[in-house]
Amino acid sequence: MKEDYYEVLGISKSATAAEIKKAYRKKALQYHPDKNPGDSSAEEKFKKSAEAYEILSDADKKARYDQFGHSAFEGGGGGGFGGGGMNMDDIFSQFGDIFGGGFGGGGFGGFGGGGGQRRVKGSNLRIRVSLTLEEIANGVEKKVKVKRKVQAEGVTYKTCATCNGRGQVTKIQNTILGRMQTAAVCSTCGGSGQILDGKPGDADAQGLKVVEETVSINIPAGVEEGMQLKVPNKGNDAPGNGVPGDLLVAIETQEHSTLKREGDNLHYDLYVSISEAVLGTSKEIDAVGGKVRIKLEAGIQSGKILRLRGKGITSLNGYGAGDILVHVNVWTPKELNKEQREFFEKMQGNDNFEPKPEKSDKSFFEKVKDMFS
Repeated sequence: MKEDYYEVLGISKSATAAEIKKAYRKKALQYHPDKNPGDSSAEEKFKKSAEAYEILSDADKKARYDQFGHSAFEGGGGGGFGGGGMNMDDIFSQFGDIFGGGFGGGGFGGFGGGGGQRRVKGSNLRIRVSLTLEEIANGVEKKVKVKRKVQAEGVTYKTCATCNGRGQVTKIQNTILGRMQTAAVCSTCGGSGQILDGKPGDADAQGLKVVEETVSINIPAGVEEGMQLKVPNKGNDAPGNGVPGDLLVAIETQEHSTLKREGDNLHYDLYVSISEAVLGTSKEIDAVGGKVRIKLEAGIQSGKILRLRGKGITSLNGYGAGDILVHVNVWTPKELNKEQREFFEKMQGNDNFEPKPEKSDKSFFEKVKDMFS
C-alpha cells in the first residue's frame, strides 16, 4: 500500500501551497543523493518526496487525490510516478521552482549540475583597535595601517586544464535510479577556474604580494569591549578572479580615570567633606562631553546617588543615551586638631547630630536596585 502523500511531506491536508513547497524543499535537501551517497533508503525517500510534491503542488491533481486517493492516478492517467511518467530528470526540473531558479538543467552537482566557476574569497584579516571612553561615547573614525596581500602587477592566469575553467569536476555513476552526475570543486584551481601562468619575482606562489595600506574604519557610538566590526573587502585578495576577504576589527576599551561604564550608564564616585555635606555645595564632575557642574543640597547623606539623565553612552541601537550615576561619599577626616576635636566632642549627644533616617533615605540594597532599574 502506497504511503499517503501528506504523510510523506509531513504536512496536514489543510496545508497551503507555500507550506507544501517549504515541506518538499526540506525533504529534498535532507534526502538529496549528493548528501547521502550510496544510501538507497535516502534515494527512495527523495523519490517519494518528489512524487508527493508533483501531485500536491498541482491544484487539479491535488483535488483528485483528496477525493480518490492514489487510485486517481493508476493506469497512467494522471502523471507522476504512479503512471511512470516522471524520471530523475523530471525530479530535477522541479528544483528551479523550489529553490528559486539556477538549479534546473540535469545533474546533481550542488543541485544543478551546470555549476560553473565560483568566486573564490580571500582570507580575512583580524586587528584590534583600542578606544577611549570619549571615542566610544561619540563614535570615531580610525585610520589604521594594515598589511594585506594583493595581486601583484604583471601576474597572469590561464584556464585550469583540469576543469576547463568550470571550477568543478564531474563524475557520472550508474545507480538503481539510472545514470547520476555529481560535481565537486576542482582541487587544482580551488573552484576559480584559473591557475597561475606567470608572476613577477616579488609575488608568492599564488601571484600575491604583501603591501601596507591605510584603512579607514568608522566606529559607531556605543560599541563595547569584545565587539567585532567588519570592513568588507579589506582582507587579503584571492588569486585569479576571486574577491578579497574582510578586515575584522576587535574592539578594546581603555580604562577612564574617574568614570566606570556599565552598559550605557556611567558611574562616578564623588567625595565631599563633612562641612560640604552639612552646608551644601556645587561640584564639577567628569562627563564624556567635558565637565558638568552639579549642586549638592545641604544635609546630603553619604551614599546618595544622583542621576544625570542622558549624560552617559549613546546606545548602539539608537535608543538614546544612558545616564551618569553620581555616588556621593562623605569623607570623614582621620586626624583632627585640638579645636576640631573639641567641637565634635561637644556635638556628641546633640540631637541634631543623631542619625534620623527618613523613608526617603533608601537603604543600600534599595539604592543598588534603583541603579539597575
